[in-house]
Amino acid sequence: MNGQHSRRVNFRDEESSSVNVREVWAFTRHPTKLKIPLYTSGVSAGFPSPAEDSLDCRLDLNRWLIDHPAATFCVRVEGDSMTRAHIHDGDVLVVDRMLEADDGDIVVARVGAEMCVKRLRIIEGQVWLCPESDNVSFLSFLITEEMDFCVWGKVLHVIHSLKKEKSNGLRAVRH
Repeated sequence: MNGQHSRRVNFRDEESSSVNVREVWAFTRHPTKLKIPLYTSGVSAGFPSPAEDSLDCRLDLNRWLIDHPAATFCVRVEGDSMTRAHIHDGDVLVVDRMLEADDGDIVVARVGAEMCVKRLRIIEGQVWLCPESDNVSFLSFLITEEMDFCVWGKVLHVIHSLKKEKSNGLRAVRH
């Protein structure tokens, strides 16, 4: 990807003893200069409104989505434990490692050798990772002092494609 570099990260799955490789995209200090058109007239999500042909400026997605390029990465989601938070299988998350995660934030975290995306809850001094799904088989879990736990970053944006894509060989982080 122009303006970005990609690095592979290995995580060992303790249950199966196999190595899962997931693609993580990190941003360089020199993001792309590609800017796309931004129309100032809104798009009605209700009743159609007359379209305006006014192109106001060009939108730089790097400036819009990334505050800290050296500390920001993107990761593709695998699974459906966060659908009530509008995070779906195949979505791409923009994650900032520089920002401190607070109660209620959605985070990418490592628990043992597994990576996940969950809602961080801090309740009476206890740290919980909570799914947001109508599927009752996904349970919240308490993080204990004995666990190897690390918040990798705070999820700031979800890129949700509406087009049907062919597999591009990218791997995902389970959630």
